[in-house]
Amino acid sequence: MTRWLDALQQFTRGIWFRATVYTLAAVLLCVLAWVVSHFLPDRLAVELGQDSVSQILSILASSMLAVTTFSLTTMVSAYSSAASAGTPRSTQLFLADRTSQNALSTFVGAFAFSVVGIVALSLGVYSETGRTVLFVGSILVVVAVLVSLLRWIGFLTVFGRMADVIDRVEKAATEAMQEYCRSPRLGAARWVDPPAEASGVCADIPGYVVRLDAARLQQVAAEEGVTVWVHARAGARVSRVTSLLSTSEPVSDAAAERLRRAFVIAHHRSFDQDPRLGLISLSEISSKGLSPGINDPGTAVEVLSALQRVLHVAQQVDGEAEVEHDRVHLAEIDLDDFVVDAFRPTARDGAAVVEVAVRLQKEIATLVASAPGPEWRTALVAAAAEALQRAEAALDLVADRDEVHRAYALATAPRT
Repeated sequence: MTRWLDALQQFTRGIWFRATVYTLAAVLLCVLAWVVSHFLPDRLAVELGQDSVSQILSILASSMLAVTTFSLTTMVSAYSSAASAGTPRSTQLFLADRTSQNALSTFVGAFAFSVVGIVALSLGVYSETGRTVLFVGSILVVVAVLVSLLRWIGFLTVFGRMADVIDRVEKAATEAMQEYCRSPRLGAARWVDPPAEASGVCADIPGYVVRLDAARLQQVAAEEGVTVWVHARAGARVSRVTSLLSTSEPVSDAAAERLRRAFVIAHHRSFDQDPRLGLISLSEISSKGLSPGINDPGTAVEVLSALQRVLHVAQQVDGEAEVEHDRVHLAEIDLDDFVVDAFRPTARDGAAVVEVAVRLQKEIATLVASAPGPEWRTALVAAAAEALQRAEAALDLVADRDEVHRAYALATAPRT
């Protein structure tokens, strides 16, 4: 069921799905105009200018085709810009954008409505009452197109810009982190090392784990009378020799296959259950901005602020989350992994830029101040020390090194 739900989710996110739904709705509107006309008395066929409906439909057909082509070109350009200036991982967020999908789908639907209406009028399908209903439907379609055009024009002013890329990735990272904080173990029990005699179950295909269904693991484990230890959570790279999980006792091939079905494996990572991907993607944007070809430290500074906000959410993790699946053991994500994913790339690529090095120490200082426990403080101080070492090795000017040292001292100062 997990794989089917994931496939359905990916299916409905595609831009073509929404465009198809709008197109079918437009065609259905033309059919309804014909059907409804049979139930309305002829005296309702008042003069509303319905004789001009064919002209309205002709204008819609010609204009919507051009607008749709322009919109597609703009969207492809925005995807390319986001991938080249930001990170290719952001493309999946742009592809799933509802505003652009709704605009394009409205244009395609209006085009389909106009074409079907023109053909029906040419065949003499509509009576006078039907033409009246079709005229009213045409006015509604025109209004919908105008509203979509106005929204689309305003949306294009920011669509695919660097700030938009950062905001989208931060939003996806924050949502994934919030979901992780609510249930860091997906309802499973705390991690304990499996016994030496535990039997492993390997993946059947190579790829990345994008979704894990702990409830399904609990169901199978209960039916088989075993305990399960999960080794690969969302974001893990697996192969046919990688152990997805271990069971307290060997299970049948059929049971092992059912356990595998709790894991959705794909060629690319997804943001949904993978909070680390959001941090990695933001860091990639920062590294791209610090590359010699782009040389934009301001982007790195903005990304560091976004990373601080996401990690602040991570600090709210519920370590005492309720255990719903007592036969399944799953480890929480290591805090060091969060911190390293967030700060190491920028510390490495921005070490020679004093503004970036200082900003990194300041953002770490903010997180240290809000650290909920010694584990967070230890991980953050280690990241600050590593960033300091990189800055000392890369900065030539003594004054720059001293400024980074002062920022580091503030970040690691004992809190009372």
